[in-house]
Amino acid sequence: MHGLRASCVFLVVGFAGCTDRSFSPTVPEALDIGTPKTVFAATNRDPLPDGTFGSERADDLSLLELTVSIPPEHKPGSLKFGYTNPNPATEFTMAGRRKFESEASFSARMQQELAKFPSGERDVTVFVHGFNSTQAETAFRAAQLTHDINVPGATVIYSWPSKGKALGYAYDGDSVLFARDGLETLLRKLRTNGTGRIVVVAHSMGGLLTMEALRQIEIKTPGWSAANLGGVVLMSPDLDVDVFNSQMQRFAEVPQPFLIFVSQKDSVLTLSQRLRGLDGRARLGNLNNIEDISELPVEVIDTTAFADEAESQHFVAASSPALLALLNGARETAQTFARDQDRLRRILPGQIIVRDNVISVALESPVSDNR
Repeated sequence: MHGLRASCVFLVVGFAGCTDRSFSPTVPEALDIGTPKTVFAATNRDPLPDGTFGSERADDLSLLELTVSIPPEHKPGSLKFGYTNPNPATEFTMAGRRKFESEASFSARMQQELAKFPSGERDVTVFVHGFNSTQAETAFRAAQLTHDINVPGATVIYSWPSKGKALGYAYDGDSVLFARDGLETLLRKLRTNGTGRIVVVAHSMGGLLTMEALRQIEIKTPGWSAANLGGVVLMSPDLDVDVFNSQMQRFAEVPQPFLIFVSQKDSVLTLSQRLRGLDGRARLGNLNNIEDISELPVEVIDTTAFADEAESQHFVAASSPALLALLNGARETAQTFARDQDRLRRILPGQIIVRDNVISVALESPVSDNR
């Protein structure tokens, strides 16, 4: 077991060490080749002299507009990062960076972006990244996911100060606690800026950050989350189940829909368990028994069946072409996150099957009428 654990760590570190991920240049010419995607950003990373943002922590939030060039050869579920010398024909490339000098200018520019959509589609998707992520990678992933699912409205990333290194797990864990206030500030400001529904999508360790931020919002303003959020989606959350249950107890009312994407083939969460000495205890993101959270008003989507063909087993919902095809067939965002019956069937129009108390998404005919 010790040998396996060491091998896993070695593979993760070795892979991450093959590429310099610390810098992604701005290449405006990439838009002559690729498709532009606007990604707004709020970050409490430290600003660097070259205009980018690093891994150290900053006291204030910086507000940005990033333009990502999506390569013409892009296929749903695939994400090829453009680093030091990007190839815009095949790689996601940073094509523009702009820092706003005031909240008013940030808000005005976002309203301008939202005005491109019909009144019922002016929602804001806030993406909260996970462990071992740089700011450019977070922008690329948010652009890829919202592009592949054809999500209308504005995309905002909350870029908290991850070390962006495989051996930065402890640093990132502390940064999650540091970043809670910033996420609360962002969500409250977005709501007061006259936007439509706000949908929070969090991945991996970002799920812990999101839950901590919402918990403290609920302590200060009971009922705020349900009244102001149009949905919460936790994808592969690296979060202890007991901690999650405790966090949920603080909600006066849980925002709906509240979706949790899980997979039993998530090797990163398996490693997270082992690093904590919890070999037999699942994280929320690889939960295999819904009874652990059965009393909560949440819906679990088991993506295990899609893991083998996904580009990332730790982010099946964003990197499985088949699952993305299902997600892309969902109704418009305004309808998808409406608060009425049968929410899960509208976000995933494929067959919904219940096996062993876990809701699964499948392409075959249903074997149970339980829902």
